[in-house]
Amino acid sequence: MRRILVNVTTAADGTATVLSPKVSGKLHSITYLKDGTTAFTDGVDFTITANVSGENLWTESNVNAGTTRYPRAPTHTQAGAAALYAAGGVAVLDKIGLANDQAKIQIAQGGNAKKGAFLFLVD
Repeated sequence: MRRILVNVTTAADGTATVLSPKVSGKLHSITYLKDGTTAFTDGVDFTITANVSGENLWTESNVNAGTTRYPRAPTHTQAGAAALYAAGGVAVLDKIGLANDQAKIQIAQGGNAKKGAFLFLVD
């Protein structure tokens, strides 16, 4: 498993867009590490996608504290239908694969010159 740490600092308007280094593997988790001195303003919004494919990795609004998320994507049958645990049941989810891609981190409502970091764990 690899750890990829990405530091983010917002502009005067409270926004930021930062790319992670390129990575290949299955995304295990993303942790928002709240800065101890100049943290993003409470109520910050995150949109994190795969830069090449555009696949959603984590979108959340009004975040106030450091937190960890374990993003998963729905799987499908060879016919393109949603894979379910039972007929009409819960969707089967799996880790999101990244192939020589980057995580694109977009911040909104983060405050002027505020900081945070994101830790990606990739298998």
